[in-house]
Amino acid sequence: MTMDKQLVWVRDPNEGFILAKIHELMGEEADVFPLDNKYPRRVCGFDDIFPAGDSKKDVDDNCELMFLNEATLLNNILTRYKKNKIYTYVANILLAVNPYEDIPDMYSSNTIKKYQGRSLGELPPHVFAIADKAFRDMKSLKQSQSIIVSGESGAGKTESTKYILKYLCDLWAKGAGPVEQKILDANPILEAFGNAKTTRNNNSSRFGKFMEVHFSNKYQVVGGHISHYLLEKSRICTQSAEERNYHVFYLLCAGAPQELRAALKITKPDDYLYLKNGCTQYFTTPASEKKITDNQKSKQQKAKGGLRDPILDDVEDFQRLHQALSRVGLSENERLAVYGVVAAVLHLGNIQFEEDSGARGGCKVAPAGESALGAAAAALGVDPAELRMALVSRLMQSSRGGIKGTAIMVPLKVHEAMHARDALAKAVYSRLFDYIVHRINASIPFQASAYYIGVLDIAGFEYFQMNSFEQFCINYCNEKLQQFFNERILKNEQELYKREGLNVPEIRFVDNQDCIDLIESKNHGIFHLLDEESKLPKPEFGHFTHSVHKQLAGNNASSRLQVPRSSRLKAHRTLRDDEGFLLRHFAGAVCYNTSQFIEKNNDALHASLEFLVQESGSALVRQLFAAAHTPAKGKLNFISVGAKFQTQLACLMDKLKENGTNFVRCIKPNSRMVGKEIEASLVLTQLQCSGTTAVLELMEHGYPSRAPFSDLHDMYKSYLPPKLNNLSPKVFCEAIVHSFGLSDKDYKFGVTRVFFRPGKYSEFDAIMRSEPENLRAIVDSVLAWLVKSRWRRSIFAVLSIIKLKNKIVYRRQCLILLQKSVRGYLVRRKHRPRYRAIAKLRTLEPNLQQMEAVTAQLSKEKENAKRNIQNLRNSISNACAVIKRNENITKKEIDDLCSKLNKDVEMQMAALQKAMVDQKNREEQERLRKLEAEMRAAEEAKRAELERQLQEEENRRLKAEMEARRKAEEAERQRQHEAERAAAAALRLQLEQAARADRESRDRLEQERRDHEMAVRLAKETNGHVEGSPPQLRSFPGMEPYNGENKLNRSERVRMQQAMQGKQKYDLSKWKYSELRDTINTSCDIELLEACRHEFHRRLKVYHAWKARNARKTTMDEQERAPQSIMDAAKTPRLPQKGEILGARHRYFRIPFVRPSAGAAPERRGWWYAHFDGQYVARQMELHPDKAPVLLRAGVDDMQMCELSLDETGLTRKRGAEILEHEFEREWARHSGPPYSPPHGRAH
Repeated sequence: MTMDKQLVWVRDPNEGFILAKIHELMGEEADVFPLDNKYPRRVCGFDDIFPAGDSKKDVDDNCELMFLNEATLLNNILTRYKKNKIYTYVANILLAVNPYEDIPDMYSSNTIKKYQGRSLGELPPHVFAIADKAFRDMKSLKQSQSIIVSGESGAGKTESTKYILKYLCDLWAKGAGPVEQKILDANPILEAFGNAKTTRNNNSSRFGKFMEVHFSNKYQVVGGHISHYLLEKSRICTQSAEERNYHVFYLLCAGAPQELRAALKITKPDDYLYLKNGCTQYFTTPASEKKITDNQKSKQQKAKGGLRDPILDDVEDFQRLHQALSRVGLSENERLAVYGVVAAVLHLGNIQFEEDSGARGGCKVAPAGESALGAAAAALGVDPAELRMALVSRLMQSSRGGIKGTAIMVPLKVHEAMHARDALAKAVYSRLFDYIVHRINASIPFQASAYYIGVLDIAGFEYFQMNSFEQFCINYCNEKLQQFFNERILKNEQELYKREGLNVPEIRFVDNQDCIDLIESKNHGIFHLLDEESKLPKPEFGHFTHSVHKQLAGNNASSRLQVPRSSRLKAHRTLRDDEGFLLRHFAGAVCYNTSQFIEKNNDALHASLEFLVQESGSALVRQLFAAAHTPAKGKLNFISVGAKFQTQLACLMDKLKENGTNFVRCIKPNSRMVGKEIEASLVLTQLQCSGTTAVLELMEHGYPSRAPFSDLHDMYKSYLPPKLNNLSPKVFCEAIVHSFGLSDKDYKFGVTRVFFRPGKYSEFDAIMRSEPENLRAIVDSVLAWLVKSRWRRSIFAVLSIIKLKNKIVYRRQCLILLQKSVRGYLVRRKHRPRYRAIAKLRTLEPNLQQMEAVTAQLSKEKENAKRNIQNLRNSISNACAVIKRNENITKKEIDDLCSKLNKDVEMQMAALQKAMVDQKNREEQERLRKLEAEMRAAEEAKRAELERQLQEEENRRLKAEMEARRKAEEAERQRQHEAERAAAAALRLQLEQAARADRESRDRLEQERRDHEMAVRLAKETNGHVEGSPPQLRSFPGMEPYNGENKLNRSERVRMQQAMQGKQKYDLSKWKYSELRDTINTSCDIELLEACRHEFHRRLKVYHAWKARNARKTTMDEQERAPQSIMDAAKTPRLPQKGEILGARHRYFRIPFVRPSAGAAPERRGWWYAHFDGQYVARQMELHPDKAPVLLRAGVDDMQMCELSLDETGLTRKRGAEILEHEFEREWARHSGPPYSPPHGRAH
């Protein structure tokens, strides 16, 4: 089947999706040809193929696409981005792609006015439209609103937040005086102190903020409030090579006046430890770079020039910061104090330490750090000597020795002093940031707030090569926000459809509640384990990581938490299990290094530094640490950073759940942060991780726009005449919507509200707000619909009455039938015992007839039996008559009457049967006496014939068994020859089975693909290497080669082992012949008996061998103890016979015997018989026609008997040699042989 004209989108790992044509359908897959020749032909599953519409056409709302799927969503975003259309809707969600450049007239005042009061969808998508929707929802629903701006780092969240605030303040804060400007001034201040350059974003927010714009009852801006979360403190002291510290440090170095820099002793970034390890270039423009002197430039600035960004300029931004601080209420002295604290942080970083060689030990400030110590002390308003003492020693205070206890100064080592210095710098800067936010909030107070619109801007999902505690907290926050998004947009949406009775298919989405529980669970979450570890006397990150893996890690590959070596990035796989863990977030797997988790979770200063800054001469520093004094001290009472963040995040989520919610999903187009360039696979990954594709699937079947009936009635009743305003809200909405002639697919009526398909509500709103001429037509249409509706209701009422009449008639007939059935049931229930009893009595008549038939066969007492039967028949007739006449007879009386009659019938039947049996017995006994004599004679003849047949059958069976045994023994020898070949075959089979390895039979889960894509992206950014190769095949140890030289003949080895075992247990070498023979004849010990037999026959062999070597050749044949064929067979090496020797059965043999005669006499022929008891001869007999028989017995004629064992004679291999026991015994007895008596302890 060919479909050459069918255009489809096919999933591609690099481009996201590529356009192709279906060539052929093949079961569960399809063969496709990409339109672009640079892509090869491929076979894809139907899950990776999506229908494509017009790929060059773009729409404002993705819900308006011909085909709603992730491929068309991605193509629409890419197409619009190339046309500088960075905004796109998915229903009510705004997708914003960061352009990384200015777009003319995109955010001008004219654009703001254009979007005022316009419904979503009337104008092209814009962040102003979302802001206006939030304002209109707040106004119409009387509910505060939230706008959640989310996305990865570098996606443009901060800029989107600024434009939302600008829109709200420009339109509804004109009458608020300076409040508008103060709210807008908060952004540059917060960006200067809380934003920094990272590898993914030049202006990355390193903290989270929730900015509230408060409105009065008249919906005018009356104030604002800012909540901030989780400032990244570690950036103050360390940054990676391509990242910078917070902007304010570079603003102070590049843009501050010369006088201020001189007063604060500020030079260039290269001179400060907290700045020089990272990127030391300034953000400048060609014009502002000329204002920077060479003394202010770092080596990187001189070699590479300044960094370029359309919204950042370190020289000009300082003046903007200075003015913004002034407008939010900071005086000149307060601003100078703020700059001084910032400079103090830089100077603190330059304080160096070295080992103290004195008797006290510890460390001291190095000479190179004395100037930095003085500058830091002056900026903080503390005494340099006290600062030096607080940095190189720690105050310990015991709980005894007075009210305050005994104070002890403990010297610190160099690394401890450096940690104390860094802790002080972090504490000073973080408290300064808190102070700045507090002053901003104080400058925009609100007293008469009715509602507010909150804009949430928090750091996006982060993943680096080195991820620490900050990334863990940020990603935890994003997990909570993603869950809120799923619940608000997907879960709650579907629950609303169910409540309202809309038939919308259920959409599945990834629920990340298990990941959140893994982090925040109170009893065994990661935060809980971290706090418990921090409370120990000597907390260790390795022990904390081990606890995480032990309590939270899963055994399967799909577990949320795993060891670092399961990461797909090579750099992470070098971490040991106790150095980190891998956590699978909703956006992908992130490997966290836990070496600094405990340190960063505890931001408390030690007592010496805390007391020092609390007594500072600077009012600002004292104010920063005024709230630091708490009466509860010690590890068990501290509140960790993680616990604080959890509390703040819980409050934030409570606010969001109480408010109406709007979402802005920011998307990062490329990793290089340049304009006019977009990476499709990167965009697709962000869309999938943010849940946008699931929303698109929901919108394909859902109704994103909706309004309660009452709200629509209140909203539009002012536009309509009074005769329509008096309608109930639901009837009003039904009349309005039906009168417009909208398609049934465009709207649905629920229980309490009306739902619209994407874009249809805006059409409805536009019609309702149209000109009076159009409204007149709408009113006429509504009135016509109402008349038709009332007429339809009247017709429906008449039809309902007719149906009701028919139903009443039907129910009357049913009642009559019911009454008839009940009455019949009651009568039957009353008389059922009587007619059942009569029927039961009538069943006795066949019994009477049977009794009469039996009576006819009797030879005696026939008349008496007939009278009894007639009496029984009369009794039954009388009983039936009584039951028929008496209606009040009870069931018990009926049962007694029936039982009595049944008993009488049974007794009479038993008597007749007994008489009949006695008669038959007498007749049968006579007949049996005649047959008995005949049968006895026949049985005797049959028994004799049967015994003869059994004897013949038994002989045949025994001979067959002997032949089968001979064949089995012959086959056993063949099997021993094949043993090595069989062993080799078994070994080969084993190796073939071991060589088969496990093969992966299914694709990685969607999570694994995201992990791989994320690892690839991170590898591209960090020049790392991604290891995606499968695990190494298991190796199996090889089989040891056979060593032929070490092989032993098995029969010889068994004989040696048996000889050794016998020798070890019974030493028979010194026993006499008579002792051996007596033991053989009398011993009950089976093992001793066999050992004696073996020793006895061994001596016979030695004796006969010696005798044969020394005897004359002419007499040897005469002295043979067995036929020559047997003696020759003993000379051939034989394999041992398998099986137990002890307790072996008796066996009998017969072979021809040829004994040569002396001289010319003919050879004497005869038969040689042998009876073997076990392995050795018990009786031996030679029969010759012309010679007396020779009968020999073991224990009597041992010297003349064959000394060979049964295996050595080879008799078992001679066909026809073995005979039955009775054949041997017949010949033995015929030649007067005595009966055989087996040795004591051996059964015959």
